[in-house]
Amino acid sequence: MPGRSVLRLLVLLGWLLVGGALAQDQPAPIVLTPGAAAVSLGGAAESWIEAGRGRTIDEIDAAGPALPWQVRQPGQQDRLDQAALWVRFTVELRDSERWYFVVDSSGIDRVQLFHRGPGGRWVVEEAGDSRPVSEWPVPGRVPTFELARQGGPTTYWARIEHDRVDFAAPLLLHSQPQLLAMREREQFLFGAYFGVAMLLALVSVANALLWGDRNFAAYALYLILFTLGQAAYLGVGAQHLWDRWLDWNAQSTFLLPGLSAAAALWFVQVVTEPARFSRRLNLAVLALIGLLLAAQVLDTLVPSRATFGARLLLTSAALGLVAVLVGLVWRKGDDPDIRVIALGFLPVLVMAVFPILRGLNVIPNSIVTRYGLAIGAALEMPILFYALNLRASRRREAQQRATALPHTDALTGLANRRSLVQRLDAAMARARNQKRPCALLLVRVANAEALLGEHGRDTLDRALVVTASHLRRAATDIDLAARIGEREFALLVEGPTTPDLATARAQQLVASGLRPVQALPADVTLRLLVVITLLPDQAPDAEATLQWVQGALGGIRNDSRKQIRALNF
Repeated sequence: MPGRSVLRLLVLLGWLLVGGALAQDQPAPIVLTPGAAAVSLGGAAESWIEAGRGRTIDEIDAAGPALPWQVRQPGQQDRLDQAALWVRFTVELRDSERWYFVVDSSGIDRVQLFHRGPGGRWVVEEAGDSRPVSEWPVPGRVPTFELARQGGPTTYWARIEHDRVDFAAPLLLHSQPQLLAMREREQFLFGAYFGVAMLLALVSVANALLWGDRNFAAYALYLILFTLGQAAYLGVGAQHLWDRWLDWNAQSTFLLPGLSAAAALWFVQVVTEPARFSRRLNLAVLALIGLLLAAQVLDTLVPSRATFGARLLLTSAALGLVAVLVGLVWRKGDDPDIRVIALGFLPVLVMAVFPILRGLNVIPNSIVTRYGLAIGAALEMPILFYALNLRASRRREAQQRATALPHTDALTGLANRRSLVQRLDAAMARARNQKRPCALLLVRVANAEALLGEHGRDTLDRALVVTASHLRRAATDIDLAARIGEREFALLVEGPTTPDLATARAQQLVASGLRPVQALPADVTLRLLVVITLLPDQAPDAEATLQWVQGALGGIRNDSRKQIRALNF
């Protein structure tokens, strides 16, 4: 008997010591005063993981200290597959300022907040993907609850369910001014981001349909899926787009980012065209796209942590393959726009690493894992759109030049003789009707033979192209510059003009030819001879007029000191 009494005394003393230690470790109540900064529950709350999710709040409250509560650490991560995380904290509100409990992450499966009301009955509120955002206690992008004011310390229990990815969302207490300021800032930034993305997607679709441009079609698909994926990941979709579609909301966070990864790889395959360099590399890209889609289907039909992890690993492989494709085309150097395209992909390639590592539970939750990909996309979108426009403009220019060959000169891009005659007929008719003259200037490169003999055909061709550029600069929007012979050009000044204005144009051309240009050797300048005539004249039609002026130009010696000659004034 005495031995048993001693044993009981030792057990009682042990319980007292353990209870005292637990009481010392238990966080003190959080005192919230007006103007206080946001409070993190890391180090200020207790947590415990319940296996099976079967206990009620009454059972949790009744168990009390018997449960293995532990002080929650900042940045703590918890695996909650088929389990529930209970968080307990005590708050004392002072003065009349409102405060809110915020689970600062979107896509949480279910969050419940419990506290006892004035009559001792439980007050239960719920948010998360388990119900529409419009039915949350405080609708928004992330689960938010207003703290009750009861005239003294109030203890709260938060119950959190979150499968497939470790739970690591920050648990915060915000005052009403802080919460409103944060939400206004988010709405502004997200509105600008998604507005620009939607605009670029619509323009890309229009370009794809209007020009039949496959690059823009692939970019539009990638941009639409990527933007929708970001809307799902950031909680904007559940808040504004599919509030009532609970099943879709639960799947979209995993489905849309996976589809956007496959679309991104296809877009890069279209842009870089790896089949030009390696048939095996092109097949590898197509195979990885197929694997990404298959993994996404499997992850949707049989959702689990394993299928989600496999999909993230395939996405990592896709990012690596994107870098290889862009680097390959860069090294080959056959695409003048690839450097701009590579610059556009760089922010997303870098920033996508962080959410992937977070999904694999390699790194903790942070602002970079939550918003890094959106920041990278905001940098990527305008750069890629600009690069695609450069490429499309270059290709359309080539197509337009090919289409315009019957009407233009192949070397200089100026109108040919046939086009000049047609325009000259119309200009002469208008001049007769308005009784106001127009002007025709014919130009010859007088030192063409010398350039050919001393520097070769390539330099002469460059000289003719430079002459054409001088005529373009001398022409206004309504004038026409043309090449009418091997070394002869014409400038039709269609608007009403005077002898002085026509002479000024001729002087401008002569002076332009005397200036050195980078396209020609340093010691080479152009000697241009110019004949001016005001129209209409006695010649009956445009062809006769052109032959008359050409005859006058042909009668001027190449070494003539007078480089400008007027025919009829």
